[in-house]
Amino acid sequence: MISGWAVVFSQNLVRMSVYLLMTLCGAAAIYFMLDAEFLAAVQLIVYAGGTLILIIFGVMLTSKNPFMQMRTWWVERLIGMAVGLLLATGMTLAMLNTPLNDAGVVAGQSHNSKHGSYGHVELIGKGLLGEYLAPFEITAVILLVVMIGAAFMARRRPQ
Repeated sequence: MISGWAVVFSQNLVRMSVYLLMTLCGAAAIYFMLDAEFLAAVQLIVYAGGTLILIIFGVMLTSKNPFMQMRTWWVERLIGMAVGLLLATGMTLAMLNTPLNDAGVVAGQSHNSKHGSYGHVELIGKGLLGEYLAPFEITAVILLVVMIGAAFMARRRPQ
């Protein structure tokens, strides 16, 4: 049986990647609760779908043992916990000091509809596939070249 602290301080790279996936999905869930469907979809597609897969493939391509263990010093863990506590304190203070009206909306902002202050997904889509199509496609090609280059560099060479 795995104890709670062993799960929190996992040293297995694959488990750490799964924990990162859970964290990214949690951030997407927060975006969904804020009625920001486009941001939630981008969070899931780009970060959870793309970046995490690249991390996993990078680990599996470059290491001889993808299930290798990472060892950290107690000082590194202490620094990590201190930074996490500092960030949690800052977010809690920001949340407590944000004035809300009766509808739960930040005071001074209007919340007309479901897409009130976040914009319409349709407008973002038209912008990406209209005015900004060339930069969007160039970025996609550059990312594809980077992935091919990384796979080429990480491939095992005959000895």
